[in-house]
Amino acid sequence: MWVPVAGLPCRLASSALAGIDRLCVWKTGAMTRGHPPRRAVSESSPQPLPCLEFGDSAPWVSKHRLEPKRYVTSRRLAETLAQILRRNQKDPRHLLLECNPGPGVLTQALLETGAKVVALESDRNFIPHLESLGNNLNGKLEVVHCDFFKLDPRNCGLVKPPIMLSQELFQSLGIKALPWSAGNPLKIIGIFPVKNERKVLWKLLYDLYSCTSIYRHGRIELNMFISEKEYKKLMANPRNPSSYQVLSVLWQVACEIKVLHMDSLELIQQNMYFVQMTPRRNLFTENLTPINYDVFFHMVKHCFGKRSARLIEHLKSLSPVDAMDILMQTRKNETVKITEMYPQDFKRLFETIECSKDYGYKWLYDDSMEDTVIGN
Repeated sequence: MWVPVAGLPCRLASSALAGIDRLCVWKTGAMTRGHPPRRAVSESSPQPLPCLEFGDSAPWVSKHRLEPKRYVTSRRLAETLAQILRRNQKDPRHLLLECNPGPGVLTQALLETGAKVVALESDRNFIPHLESLGNNLNGKLEVVHCDFFKLDPRNCGLVKPPIMLSQELFQSLGIKALPWSAGNPLKIIGIFPVKNERKVLWKLLYDLYSCTSIYRHGRIELNMFISEKEYKKLMANPRNPSSYQVLSVLWQVACEIKVLHMDSLELIQQNMYFVQMTPRRNLFTENLTPINYDVFFHMVKHCFGKRSARLIEHLKSLSPVDAMDILMQTRKNETVKITEMYPQDFKRLFETIECSKDYGYKWLYDDSMEDTVIGN
């Protein structure tokens, strides 16, 4: 059962966190203005968890800054996730970066496997307790006050301070960039935000294809809980066309996506999927690069703008290259529709047009089109 632990009295919170629930949604205050990111390894005894009533804000936090967040609150679930991650981790010294750990139930389980963990927590109320978990653990836990999901904002004017840049964060943590062809420099663990799940997925896509933000450091692996609604869209293909969309194509082309665990949110009858999203080593080629990825995005968006149309109709408005020749090279016939093409078919289509040598330019593309995160 899923229970809001934050609504329990302080004296009962510790027993609730021991394992009678799995995940909770807890409405807390966002980051406080005017304070720099905080990073420290605790040398003190364990601190008590903050006691907030579920759905209520702390008296020092204004109502408009409330952001509901999901946290792992079950000891049993935390141990399961920690073991899954340990089995998928070839190097036991591999760094784990946990996003908004909240009460730190999963953090503790990760530490008990011998992992080195950096906890990125946006809510100051949790920081003393998280720091205390690092006591006597030989520096295996570090706590940083920042919000992973607001790293490197595309529009700084829309993000409340403090604003953290991934390059500064990774440099302070001693995380070095690796070539795209190399292994994963680190693993990131967390739960996609309740309210902005889709926007975060789009921002990460732009960062991934452009090799900016966290992906400036290489093929960083995400291990995240995602809602069933967004998971179905993420993994859709021509076999389930009603959910198939631009987001499906771009994520599946970019990453190998595996379900590591599934848990049920019984109160609202919804499943949560713990998925591993590993950028593909062969994502970038001579014809698809971090320079022209925006044209690839434009092509896919254009196609799904009229999803019931035939591919040949889209080709005639996308490119001056001979449409029949493109169909022949991609082994598609004139009747194929957009919703009948798999994600890798779109990549193959893009690369085929890009490598056409008999044309001075390849795309009928409006350069004034803004590079914005869309929600379809």
